[in-house]
Amino acid sequence: MLAKLKNSAKNNPLSLTVLLALGTIGFGATTSQQALAQPALSSVVTITPDKGGQPVTAYLPNTVSYNPAIPTPESVLGASIGEWHVRHDQVVNYMQLLAEKSDRITIEETGRTHENRPLLLMTITASSNRNNVEAMRQQHIDAMESGKKVGSDAPLIFYMGYSIHGNEPSGTNASLALAYYLAAAEGEEIDALLNNNIVLFDPSFNPDGLSRFAQWANMHKGKQLVSDSRHREHDEGWPSGRTNHYWFDLNRDWLLLAHPESQARIKQFHKWRPHILTDFHEMGTDSTYFFQPGVRSRKNPLTPDENVTLTEALAHYHAAAFDEQGELYFTEEAFDDFYAGKGSTYPDLHGSVGILFEQASSRGHLQDSINGKLAFKDTIANQITTSLSTFRGALANKAAILDYQSGFVKSTQSLAKQDAQAGFVVSASNDTARFNAFIALLEQHHIEYEVLTKNFDVSKVSYEAGKAIFVPTSQPQYRLVKSIFSTQTSFENNTFYDVSTWNLALAFNLDYAPLDKGDVRSLTLSDNTSLAQIALNDIHEDAYAYAFSWQHYYAPAMLQTLLEAGVKVRSSEKAFSAIKYDGKNVDLQPGSIVVPKGLGQPENLAAIFSKAQQQLQVPVFSLRSGLTPTGNDLGSRSMAPVGLPQVLIVGGEGTSEYEVGEMWHYFDTKVGLSASIVEQQHLLRALNDPSIAYTHILFPSGRYSFTENDRARIEDWVKAGGVIVGQKSALRYFAKHKWLDAEVVSRETIDNAFDESDLSYEDGSSLYAKKLVAGAVFEADIDNTHPLFYGYSDDTLPMFKTNNMIVEASSSPFVTPARYTDEPLVAGFSDKRMVALMAESTAVTTQKMGRGVVIGFTDNTQFRGYWYGTNKMLANAIYQSHFIR
Repeated sequence: MLAKLKNSAKNNPLSLTVLLALGTIGFGATTSQQALAQPALSSVVTITPDKGGQPVTAYLPNTVSYNPAIPTPESVLGASIGEWHVRHDQVVNYMQLLAEKSDRITIEETGRTHENRPLLLMTITASSNRNNVEAMRQQHIDAMESGKKVGSDAPLIFYMGYSIHGNEPSGTNASLALAYYLAAAEGEEIDALLNNNIVLFDPSFNPDGLSRFAQWANMHKGKQLVSDSRHREHDEGWPSGRTNHYWFDLNRDWLLLAHPESQARIKQFHKWRPHILTDFHEMGTDSTYFFQPGVRSRKNPLTPDENVTLTEALAHYHAAAFDEQGELYFTEEAFDDFYAGKGSTYPDLHGSVGILFEQASSRGHLQDSINGKLAFKDTIANQITTSLSTFRGALANKAAILDYQSGFVKSTQSLAKQDAQAGFVVSASNDTARFNAFIALLEQHHIEYEVLTKNFDVSKVSYEAGKAIFVPTSQPQYRLVKSIFSTQTSFENNTFYDVSTWNLALAFNLDYAPLDKGDVRSLTLSDNTSLAQIALNDIHEDAYAYAFSWQHYYAPAMLQTLLEAGVKVRSSEKAFSAIKYDGKNVDLQPGSIVVPKGLGQPENLAAIFSKAQQQLQVPVFSLRSGLTPTGNDLGSRSMAPVGLPQVLIVGGEGTSEYEVGEMWHYFDTKVGLSASIVEQQHLLRALNDPSIAYTHILFPSGRYSFTENDRARIEDWVKAGGVIVGQKSALRYFAKHKWLDAEVVSRETIDNAFDESDLSYEDGSSLYAKKLVAGAVFEADIDNTHPLFYGYSDDTLPMFKTNNMIVEASSSPFVTPARYTDEPLVAGFSDKRMVALMAESTAVTTQKMGRGVVIGFTDNTQFRGYWYGTNKMLANAIYQSHFIR
């Protein structure tokens, strides 16, 4: 057989190739046969790959020399910068190696991401400063706090930060070259930067998102780069790498601090109070390059005009660098500096100069654009260019920048002195958890407050001693204090890149009031007095039953803990009082949780309660009797069983990754409920799976499209006792298919509310902005006897609106437990015509479907993880919906 194959190969090149592959030629082959084989081997073709990157020196200036002892990025990565999208672990390895090899660099881990990736901050300065860095920092902070003018020899503090959006990776990839430059460059240029200044270097603001996107881009890269924008590499899957682990936008979290990445960064910001902070982003592929200043009229009014002037001075250096290279760029349009929770605005309220950079994105390695083919390496090069021009511009304007910070302190003091508002008094009457979370946020932002040591009444609200604080405006954080308590509703420019208000007291649903100087004289305060902490109770093993109030923020977490431990639980539909173990009465509101021992509870029930009470700080009452002094007895039919919920969140293509992530984050971190996230296309498969019985399905904003049969199957599931909850745009689908008896006001109705007769073509964008509700607080009248509002004491609730969707449903209290008030706008911008349309419209609606329930929330109850005031609406939809009739 082998002889036949060899003979056939002489006359058949393909057979010869087969023999070569099988390794049959060589052993015992004749000289002529070997000669015949040789040409075939030498004709093997290797297709030249398009690598796409370039070595580090190609990105950097040739005006300095480079220390050969410092390893280049390519020597460590095994590839040039831009050839592949760098993973975060590769960034960490390289930065740690630089710190080992360079006597200019110290490195610290400032925290960990949700996915346990290290957050790094490098401190880079001349080696001669290494032993003096802490003294330099302290001198800078002392000058900052006192407002003393510093000499020209004082250091500039830079905070260079990159890629807070993970799928905008040119910044982090550029950080490799820049770190090498700062470690290895030698000559007058680098000496001028490092000899008397400090560079804080944060190579990756969002390690989890960066790693997610790097995997996406790299897994779709072939030997030949594909520039077609329709190629899968450029059409990132759901969820995108823009967000962090829980799919939050970290560039909206500088103020809110819902995530460890932001908490670690803000701690370092306040430790250093840098003069300049950079924030490198990407934008649409067909754009060019943007650097601030943005639209001056759209800056935060609490930001001094001098800040914009300094930003303009630095912009000339960015422009000069791009002019020399022939690169396209733009300024003073599109982007604003209004929302205090963004990376380029938060520093501005602290005397720093925050600078936003936006590079057109290749969203992969190479992509077609209206400006030609956009290569990843070119996007990296541009971020390097503006990083270096930031250094040059700052050094050239050093005296002005140093003077600005001292002037900022003095102008802040002057503004506080002139302000008629002396401060704000704040408390939470029945929920210390929300109040404590609010105070923890103040402390992270270095906002000063004092504790009331005597009761104080204002605006028909009593602020109790030890349970309320006073936040003075006369403090270094005056500008931030005014910002987080702002109820401004009219603005010089009504176009907002993000939300128009972020009033934290409203977000946490706290009682608060502004005070003038006369009011403050009536306060009795102490900065040494601790706030009264919640009193926990002894858990008595021989109690008849245990109970706790639903008004506490962590009551849902307590309930979930009990259910998972196999405890049989009841929730009360009515208010009642019960006899505690000490013989005194305790009043409990609707929704309160009762655990009678007579239901056959786990043997270690008392120990379960004791541990949960200590962990969650929810007071548990040991009850003596099932007979109640007022209200229904503990054995009443109004005490309904609560089962362990099995929650499904609809996710995947077509749904909002932000809202899915917010729901997931709330359940995961505030309740302890392990919700399932199931892609829309697999929902019916999940419902048909007999191995798991879902009790609730949540529909965040999204585009939903089910076949008629699938829709009927979902309806049958609800009729059998299931609960579905829709939020924001999901209500369009609910209303269209009569899952809710509601009507979503048409876009035409909104358009008709605006008179266009006197407008010109250029007014189009302004008109569009007026029709938006980009982020404002609207007040709703709520029925706190309705199960969806158990745990709420007041009959009004501030809600956060981020869309102009208007829903009209029945005015019946059994169908619509929450409607916006007749004058609903509380804070932020919304055009008066939009406010009129929103007035008295539906905020929450419900409908029975067979034995199940359909619930609709017009707005986002979990907005950005900090809107604590409406969180319990979603918890009630899960744990109290059995009461909806």
